[in-house]
Amino acid sequence: MNILHIDTSAKKPEQSNSRMLGKLFLQQLNNQGITPDIDYLDLTKDIQPHLTAEFVKATYTNEQDRTDEMKATLKHSDAMCKRVMNAQMIVCGLPMYNWTIPATFKTFLDTIIRTGITYDLLPDGTTKGKLTDKHVIFITTRGADLRSGAFQHMDAMTPVLKACCNFLGITNAYFVDAQPLQFTNQQEREQALIRAKQELTALADSLSKLY
Repeated sequence: MNILHIDTSAKKPEQSNSRMLGKLFLQQLNNQGITPDIDYLDLTKDIQPHLTAEFVKATYTNEQDRTDEMKATLKHSDAMCKRVMNAQMIVCGLPMYNWTIPATFKTFLDTIIRTGITYDLLPDGTTKGKLTDKHVIFITTRGADLRSGAFQHMDAMTPVLKACCNFLGITNAYFVDAQPLQFTNQQEREQALIRAKQELTALADSLSKLY
């Protein structure tokens, strides 16, 4: 079993809840007898390039018509797409920054959402995602409690992730949201982490039965 494990937190490992929860989930899989091959990607160190005009032109040029320069432009993206396609499970640790996904994860999505690789453009103009066989786990950490109250309408993270999953054909997506972790008292922060750990433990137990 191959797992692509992605971290995005700008914090040091010992200070990051999303990193801690991601490791806990993988450990829970191990506890269930799953010993996967882990492909680890830290997007704070392996920073993905922003889109350029050259990149966009290359991606929409038929593969057989690409120049050597176009192939070179796409080399990094090709490698990232291969890592995604090789994974059976993708585990994403995502702190919420200003109500949405980290910018490093957005550039990662721009890098791997590729015509003919992770989705197909059909003759009638519609698209078909090619990641239908993946299990994707989004572990999010949020300063505020967006389940209800004053911040309920400010979750711009979940809709983006769900839209990407829908586009890429991912039907097995799981969300574990640790919240609130900042705008509250210490007791509620601790309870938020306890809930997230319990959810991840149960999810690892459920998914382990599929592998």
